[in-house]
Amino acid sequence: MTTSAVNYHSPPSLGSLDKLSKNKLIEILYEQWEAEEIARIKLEEKDKQIAELKEQLIQLQNKIDKEKDEQTIKDINKSANEPTSKKPEWDKDGNPKPKKRRKKTKKSKRKKRTGCGNKGKSNTTPDTTHLTPLDCCPDCGNKLDEKKGRVDNGRIVEDIPPPEEKTTVFKEVTESKWCNHCKKMVSSTSEKALPGSDIGLNTMIKMAYLWVMCALSFPKIRAFFIDFKTLKLSTSGISKSMIRLSNIMQPVYEEILHDVKQGTKIWADETGWRVKGKLWWLWIFANERSAYYWADKKRGAAVVEKRLGDIFLGILIVDGWHAYTKIVCDRQTCMAHIFRKIRKFIEAYPHYRSIMTFYLKLRKIIRDGEKLQATRKELSELVFHRRLKVLEQRLDELLKWKNPNDTLKAVIKKVHRQKEHILIFIKHDDAPHHNNYGEYIIKKGVVKRKMSGGSMSAEGVKAYACIQSIAMTCQLRGISFHRFLKASLVCYIRTGKPMLLAEFECSLQNQKIAA
Repeated sequence: MTTSAVNYHSPPSLGSLDKLSKNKLIEILYEQWEAEEIARIKLEEKDKQIAELKEQLIQLQNKIDKEKDEQTIKDINKSANEPTSKKPEWDKDGNPKPKKRRKKTKKSKRKKRTGCGNKGKSNTTPDTTHLTPLDCCPDCGNKLDEKKGRVDNGRIVEDIPPPEEKTTVFKEVTESKWCNHCKKMVSSTSEKALPGSDIGLNTMIKMAYLWVMCALSFPKIRAFFIDFKTLKLSTSGISKSMIRLSNIMQPVYEEILHDVKQGTKIWADETGWRVKGKLWWLWIFANERSAYYWADKKRGAAVVEKRLGDIFLGILIVDGWHAYTKIVCDRQTCMAHIFRKIRKFIEAYPHYRSIMTFYLKLRKIIRDGEKLQATRKELSELVFHRRLKVLEQRLDELLKWKNPNDTLKAVIKKVHRQKEHILIFIKHDDAPHHNNYGEYIIKKGVVKRKMSGGSMSAEGVKAYACIQSIAMTCQLRGISFHRFLKASLVCYIRTGKPMLLAEFECSLQNQKIAA
């Protein structure tokens, strides 16, 4: 008798179960239980793997968010060092808004404003008068030379001479004679050019003007002289002339530094420079009348100590760079830098309203500080110091913010680092709380670096710093740069020493008195 084979892997029917023995039924139940146990174990392993993957995903997301926040802070620190706008921080909108797309509209032509453009020439006396004859009709060509016409009132036109077709070449011949008093042969000196130079003073002065005031590179200066002056020069010749000029003007350069150190306020800043592709630094130290540029390989405190000394009795207005902390003085940190950084944080994290609140409260403290500074002369010393103490307490309370988030902690940390130098400007008359003036002075160097890319030698960048200092100081004092340079070089030819700025200013005052 044969029995049919039973498939135990598939659920048996009720009829087949009745035919099976007890042992077979137990075996089937055990196999099913074993299969379910294996499935349960596999399911638990899968759940465990899913939990581990979720945890890894959370860790990766946190890492990405942290790296993104760090990059955002780096971008904020980088972009916040851009030149300060002329608009005060509290005149700007406290709530950054997205840029709205403007609808294109037809622009109506505005009438020309009276006085815009060039100045009027109604009181100008012309050197010559040119009559433009009308010989034929401009429309049909009919001859009109035999007819009489009327002449209009004319117009005043100002122009410059056309480019020279030939340079002025002259030969300088000196005379030598025996001096009975000195008991030696003496010679005359020409004031047309520097001793031993084949380039005239006017050319050298124009070179210096184009180099520092117009920020042109040596190839551009060379092209200008070839195209407009028909004077063939080489870039190396121009460079050597500028280096020689800076060596001659060193007493004036030192006079500017001395004047800066004698003032009550100094604005300081620094920017990058390139010398043969290597990183240098262009520093500025300025007051209301003088601007001193200095080129150096280093950006540390040694440069500040070497230029300004160990002690300064006035106020030093700078950004947050640590190199300025070594000098003993009242130091005001640039609040415009701090405000810009906070505004960048507000734009990057608009959902954190606490940053905006912190920003507005800090801005209000600075605003009240300006009001206190303006009314100091009307207050007694006791009242002034009491009100200053109240502002300092408000700043301390602001920096003790309760339960700040991580982003606000970073903002508070930046402000707390400069806490001792935020309200210093109140103690000094007319001292600003920002370094806008220093950035204005150093902008000349930034433009020059972008135009020419830097310098090719250490002598070249030091020559630029010297001549730029003289040019900027003349601009601040309302002195003609090229006229002072001409007078100073003529004085050097006569006496062996250049004319100082103080001497030139005295001569101008004497001329006004005589007139």
